[in-house]
Amino acid sequence: MPRSYTPEFKKKIVRLHLDEGRTYKSITAEYGVSKASISAWCSEFSKECQAKAIADPETKNEAELMKENRRLRKELEESRKENLFLKKAAAFFAKEID
Repeated sequence: MPRSYTPEFKKKIVRLHLDEGRTYKSITAEYGVSKASISAWCSEFSKECQAKAIADPETKNEAELMKENRRLRKELEESRKENLFLKKAAAFFAKEID
């Protein structure tokens, strides 16, 4: 018997995948939702966002914002790692000079 999920739950799962970049496998393991369901919900969400974009082309649709948010989060994490490395390198070279 197929399970019924609330729209809020479906949107949460879609956000985990699109916004946070979680894989289907990790979401399936944590929430017990099939890969097929997640894929279908993501497709539905994308179609819904495209329909909204057609109705109001001035605004970015939510799916695009989620993708951009994920990209920016990755970029920020990379910058933090580089910054930490540079701090350690600066400390190392400062010790060498003394």
